[in-house]
This record gives sequence, structure tokens and C-alpha cells, in this order.
Amino acid sequence: MSRERVIKGSWSNQDNEIVVKLQMIEFEENGVTIIYCPALDLSGYGNNSKEAEESLNISLSEFFLYTLHKGTFYNEFKRLGWKVHEKKKNKPMTPPSMESLLRENANFSRVFENYDFRKFKKGISIPA
Repeated sequence: MSRERVIKGSWSNQDNEIVVKLQMIEFEENGVTIIYCPALDLSGYGNNSKEAEESLNISLSEFFLYTLHKGTFYNEFKRLGWKVHEKKKNKPMTPPSMESLLRENANFSRVFENYDFRKFKKGISIPA
């Protein structure tokens, strides 16, 4: 498909952030390029990889801004299957395994079963 890209973004909560490498899936559906992050159940799309990456960056930014503003940050990560250590701020959150995502995430299972895709890991900045 296309070259690997760095997913860029800057999200902070009192200047603390954690960079996590997450699996990204890039595929095409009906002539549209989609980059999907199963661990966050977020995607971006466009006419090409660059547009899909820009769209995903907006989705990630909005997700973090919204959940931090609403006070649902940790609850959303728990809902998505992450191991969250709220009381131990210095202990990082752990994303769900690809196996559990395939079992429990219908969107990811659909892509995995029905499309040719390219899988790659990219660093995502997550507010701490």
C-alpha cells in the first residue's frame, strides 16, 4: 500500500503525556483509504493515505479533548478493554491484546475478515 507514517499529535494534561505504540490498520473500502486504530476504536479516512492520516489525527485529538473535558478519560479506556491504574499514576495503562480485540471488537473483526490491510505500529501520545 503506502509508506509507514508517524501519527502526529500533541495532547497534554498538566504537561504529562505517555507515548504508546499502537497497532494501526490501513485498508481501502469503496475507493476510500481508512486508517483504523483498534485499541481506541477510532479511524480516519480520505482519498489517500495522507488524508486518512490527517483525519485520524483529528479523531484522536477530539477523543482526548472530549474525554478529558467530560471527566470520562479513564472510563473510556476501561470500556475499550485497557488495563487502567487510576490510583497509580506512574504505572502506564496497557492496551488490549490484538486477540481480545478480534474477539470483542466487531469493527476490527469485520476489517480483519473481509479486507486486505497493512498493519503497522505507531506512537500515540496519550495524556497521563
